[in-house]
Amino acid sequence: METGNSSSPDRRPMSQINVTPLVDVMLVLLIIFMVTAPMMTAGIDVNLPKVEASAVSAKDEPIVITIDRNKRVYINDRALSAADLRNKLDAIRRNRPGVTVLLKADESVPYGHVMSAMADIRKAGIEKVGMMTEPLEGRR
Repeated sequence: METGNSSSPDRRPMSQINVTPLVDVMLVLLIIFMVTAPMMTAGIDVNLPKVEASAVSAKDEPIVITIDRNKRVYINDRALSAADLRNKLDAIRRNRPGVTVLLKADESVPYGHVMSAMADIRKAGIEKVGMMTEPLEGRR
């Protein structure tokens, strides 16, 4: 009596999976991500001062105010005049109470100009303010 489980060499299921196409696809994706990742960083180029401090953690997306070496002021990559900064921050605080603002200024910007921007942030009623810096190299 013959059962359906014959062990003839023609009816054995194939037990090997060809991984060559998978490896090919993964290598192509790796190359694509390696080429496009540097292009995805955007923003205003500033030289931040280097200090030793811990990172700031925030639950909501913070507002980033940038002052470049030419003393131009940006809110999240959008340029505006220094005079309009306080009015814009007032509107942001009304729409997002408890918002965190991070101030990022080029190290060549005079201290007084940075403090003027900090005063505008505080006058707008924003209490959570942080300064963005670069970590010191070689210290841990």
